[in-house]
Amino acid sequence: MPPRKARRHGGTAVKIVVTGPFSAGKTTLIRTISEITVLSTERGITDHTKSRKAETTVAMDFGRITIDRDLVLYLFGTPGQDRFDFMWEILGEGMLGYVLLLDSSRPESLVEAEGILAAFRKMAAVPFVVALNRADGLDPDGENALRAQLELHPRVPVVPCNATDKESVKAVLLALLYSVLDDVEAAAAGV
Repeated sequence: MPPRKARRHGGTAVKIVVTGPFSAGKTTLIRTISEITVLSTERGITDHTKSRKAETTVAMDFGRITIDRDLVLYLFGTPGQDRFDFMWEILGEGMLGYVLLLDSSRPESLVEAEGILAAFRKMAAVPFVVALNRADGLDPDGENALRAQLELHPRVPVVPCNATDKESVKAVLLALLYSVLDDVEAAAAGV
């Protein structure tokens, strides 16, 4: 299904989804970059996961960033816990692309991401990037292992990031937008 594009204030508004495992930094990433106060549905954690953080997203996070007068990104963050996975498809409807955010300081984050990525691949064939939160950089062996485990096409960008740093988050979103443009160009060329 092609992404829905809405005209707003003379420009194109597109939907980007930020997904990933529990406690990967999705809400933080959206809060860091959003030009509006983020709509967040965080609630206190009452199960065994409260040792990692006090609150979790139960429905979605919503933020917005204006790239220029012709392009506005609407950012939708998904819940990371499996018990809220019914929201993934709802939030993924009409997305132009998505960011799969992993916590590089938690190796189990990669295993948790496998199921999320499988769900999003079934949902829509759209470009995506893998962002490694709390990563200083990428070593070739680590990136190759990640690519193999997630079965990533060589064109899928893997980007280290810091979800609390605006420039770092911009780099992630730009990598996604370049992937979208590459897909559009490839489709136009019949590749």
